[in-house]
Amino acid sequence: MPSSKLKQFGLVMTGVVAGVMISLNFSANADRTALAPLPVEELRAFADVFNAIKQGYVEPVDDKVLVTHAISGMLSGLDPHSAYLDAEAFKDLQVGTQGEFGGLGIEVGMEDGFVKVVSPIEDTPAFRAGVKAGDLIVKLDETPVKGMSLNDAVKRMRGKPKTDITLTIIRKGEVRPLVVTLTREVIKVQSVKSKLIEPGYGYLRVAQFQENTASSVVQHLEKLAKEGALKGLVLDLRNDPGGLLHGAVGVAAAFLPVNTLVVSTDGRTEDAKREYRATSEDYLRGSRDDFLRALPKWAREVPMVVLVNGGSASASEIVAGALQDHKRAVVMGTQSFGKGSVQTILPLNNTTAIKLTTARYYTPSGRSIQAKGIEPDIVVEESANGSARRVREADLDGHLGNDRDPDAERKARETQAAKPGADEEATPSFEPAGKDDYQLGQAINLLKGLQIVQNKK
Repeated sequence: MPSSKLKQFGLVMTGVVAGVMISLNFSANADRTALAPLPVEELRAFADVFNAIKQGYVEPVDDKVLVTHAISGMLSGLDPHSAYLDAEAFKDLQVGTQGEFGGLGIEVGMEDGFVKVVSPIEDTPAFRAGVKAGDLIVKLDETPVKGMSLNDAVKRMRGKPKTDITLTIIRKGEVRPLVVTLTREVIKVQSVKSKLIEPGYGYLRVAQFQENTASSVVQHLEKLAKEGALKGLVLDLRNDPGGLLHGAVGVAAAFLPVNTLVVSTDGRTEDAKREYRATSEDYLRGSRDDFLRALPKWAREVPMVVLVNGGSASASEIVAGALQDHKRAVVMGTQSFGKGSVQTILPLNNTTAIKLTTARYYTPSGRSIQAKGIEPDIVVEESANGSARRVREADLDGHLGNDRDPDAERKARETQAAKPGADEEATPSFEPAGKDDYQLGQAINLLKGLQIVQNKK
C-alpha cells in the first residue's frame, strides 16, 4: 500500500477508533453529559498498530476480533479485577450470582501469564481433588495457559457436565508439576450452612455471597433457634471469596442495630460515593418482603466470633470489618485477603459488558482493606503447627494501592513472611466444622471464656 494511502487509512482508523471510544463512553455513562476528551495522538498510534496487523499479520484477522482484544487488554491492564465480559462470560456472571453454574469450582486470577487459584469452592470437583489456593495452572488439557486471557482460560475450564479436563499444576514445594483430571459438574454452591456444635453454641458458615444469601442466613438462624437459646455463635467466613455487595450488607444487618453503617464506598463519580446501612433499602432488591422481620430476637445480642483467613475476600471482609468496628463480634483467625475495591458491571449492549473497578470500600471506622485485609482481634493459625501460605491481593500483579495506609502492602507481606511454618505443607486440609477444625475449637473456647491454647511454634 502506498504511503499516502497508508496515512489516509491511519487517519480513517483514528476516526473509527474515536467513534468506538465515544460509543463505549456513551453506553457506560449514558446519564452523564460531559465526555472526556479523546487522546488523538494515542488513538493515532492505536490506528497504526491496527493497520500493521491488518496488513502484515501472517493470517487475516477479523476487525471485531482485534477491537475486542484491544478492549480486553485495556481493562485487564488496569487491575486484576477489571475485565471485558463477552456474551458467554456475561451470562456466566449473571448465572453465577444465583448460585449455580457449570465448571470445576475454583475462584481464579492471573499471575505471570498463568491462572492462579485464589480459592477452591467447597464440595466441588476442584475441592475434592485437592486443588489449593496459590496453585498455578499452566496447562489445560494439552494447551499451555501462557498467553491466554483469563476469560479464555475460564471458558476452557467450564463446559458440559460429565466431561473431563486435565489440569497441569505447579505448586510451591512440589518438585514436579501435578497433573489432575477433573470431571465437570453443575456447580451448585450452597452459600449458607449451619449446625449446633454443642448445646448452646451455634455455627453458621457463609461460603459465598449470592442473591439470596442474607435471607438464607435468617432461615438458618431460625433453625438454630429451634434448638434453644444460644450462648454463643461462630460466623465462619474462611475461604469465602465474596460476591454481591447487598448480600454482605444484609448479612451484617442481621447482627447489627437497624440503620448502623455497614460499609462506605468512594470513587471518582458521584454515584460511587455511598454509605450502606443496615436498612432494607440497602440490602433488599426490588419490592420483596423484608426477610429480617423473621430474625430471632437473640441474633443481635448473642456473643459472636467471626472466623477469617487468607481466603476471606471482598464481601466477607465487609461483614467482618463491620462487626469488628462496631465491637459486635471478636474477629479470630489469620489476616484476610485484602480486596477492598468495588467492581461495577456496565453493559455495553444486550449481550456483553465490562467489569470496571469504580470505587474502594471502607469499614465503618474509615479503614481501607485494599492490599491489607482485616487484621484479626485474636490471631489463631489454621492448625497448631501454623497456617498455609496463601495468595493475597497484595500478591496480584497490578493491584490497587491502599489510599489510607501507604504501608499496608509492606505490613501485609511482613505478616505473611513471619508466620510460623508459613508453607503449603504446614497445614493439612480439614473440613470446616469437622473434628480437625482447630480454629473453630478455639472460637468455642473463647465463647466459653476458656483460655485459648497457645499455638505451637
